[in-house]
Amino acid sequence: MVVNSHPTLLAKSIGMIYGYLEKLSFHLSVTYTLILNEDSGFLKYPYIHSPFEGTIMFGKKKTPSESILILGLGGIGLYLAKRLVHEGYALTIIESDPELVRRADESLDARLITGSAMSIECWKEANAGEIDFMIAVTDNDAVNMLSAMIADSFGIEQKIARVRSLEYGYKNSLLKAEDLKIDLFIHPEELAAQEIVRLINRTAGDEIIDIALGKMQAMAARIDEASPLANKTLIEIAGKYKEFPFRVVALARGISTIIPTGKTEILPQDQVLIMAGTEDLPRLMELIGVKKQHRLRVMIVGGGLVGSRIAQLLGNTVRVKLLEKDEKRAVELSSMLPDTEVMLGDGSDKDVLNAAGLVNMDTFIAATGENETNIMTCMLVKHLVETQGGNQHQSKTISLVNKEEYVVLASTSGSDIAINKKILAGNEIFTFIRRSELLSVSHMHGFDAEVVDLIAAPNSPITKKPLAKLDRMLSDHIIVGSVFRDGKWETAVGETHVHAGDRAIVICDSLHLKDVRELFLL
Repeated sequence: MVVNSHPTLLAKSIGMIYGYLEKLSFHLSVTYTLILNEDSGFLKYPYIHSPFEGTIMFGKKKTPSESILILGLGGIGLYLAKRLVHEGYALTIIESDPELVRRADESLDARLITGSAMSIECWKEANAGEIDFMIAVTDNDAVNMLSAMIADSFGIEQKIARVRSLEYGYKNSLLKAEDLKIDLFIHPEELAAQEIVRLINRTAGDEIIDIALGKMQAMAARIDEASPLANKTLIEIAGKYKEFPFRVVALARGISTIIPTGKTEILPQDQVLIMAGTEDLPRLMELIGVKKQHRLRVMIVGGGLVGSRIAQLLGNTVRVKLLEKDEKRAVELSSMLPDTEVMLGDGSDKDVLNAAGLVNMDTFIAATGENETNIMTCMLVKHLVETQGGNQHQSKTISLVNKEEYVVLASTSGSDIAINKKILAGNEIFTFIRRSELLSVSHMHGFDAEVVDLIAAPNSPITKKPLAKLDRMLSDHIIVGSVFRDGKWETAVGETHVHAGDRAIVICDSLHLKDVRELFLL
């Protein structure tokens, strides 16, 4: 439903804020109080930055009752709105652009108000006094910050704001989080840059993430013709490799993500996500032919917020070359980044890439503001490295993909890893909102899939039968990767029976997170 309201009120920019919440541990309440110690890996989920403080109450859990106000439908706002509507939240959105409102009205079951985020009348029309969460994701950071103050005045308890600057929000900043009434800061560019740097610092695999304080790990890798996993079903793989447990929990093929069953066959060129215990990962890497390699030479194309921040974070720990085609920006970057070799040129041109020494690079990052340029440049880089005598499995490509529909396509074409800012930011926000039920939610780069960390509630459907007998509920959309029991993490298999109070790592299609909650929570 679209509601027209008052005209935009102009707000003078009063600065930009950035900050992170401190990493906090959880206190869990089942029918009794349960404190999980460090051995369980409960205290941290590294991939998602931090779990947030909260109390997990197990009991009747139906459609979420919380109401949410979103300010801004550009990019992150629309992506987040779609996810929250799918999860059953009561959503109200204020957006000043009538065209964006019209488009959203065609696909969203939400109350849409055309007007300014700075208009108090719009807030009153949205019944702001009855809202539980306010999420400010307009393209104006000052508006987002001011919105948190307005929300606080209306009595909205939880305020989330997207900001850009790294100068505010820290303990030693002039303006701290508590001063600005913001409970969670979201900075998509910083999230993307930090994640890319984390991936560069890993020594092997297209992607390896720590799960449950490093007790379990998930590794993404491409399967070639010579791989022992190629052209085999998961049942055949499980029967052949019994000496150490691992589980294939997702496949990216073409433009699709597959949550596999035992009968699913792995094909050459599939991008697979495999979960295993940390102590078993070296054997798994040896099995599928993934080699350890320190990444000491990095080339970045695009000197925008993400590209320049990556170079800054890497500092002098690795050799970094940054290609920027805008002369004025290249001059700015040269003074900003003393440890980076900034070069003027079009990074999508093969002659420029060759002149910049592409063949000697360990990692290539396409971080321009154009999806197609980033995807196609990574394809070009793969071709150039292969034809000029390089080893395409040693040189990794990472692309920044701002359109979520392109993520799987990018990862199955020329990009070893595809990073999406909206998905990173959306999961950070979603984990904060659902912190009373889910320990964390994270998106696997290059897969249309989520990794969910949660606790099984008493009498929940997942506790009724072993996994093998829940095929109808799990098939094609959900897979349980591992379960914490008896003081250790175990790779889940068909005979695994999840009990009340067990902590589990679950992988699901992005649009089936609601089904996971229904399985594990009443």
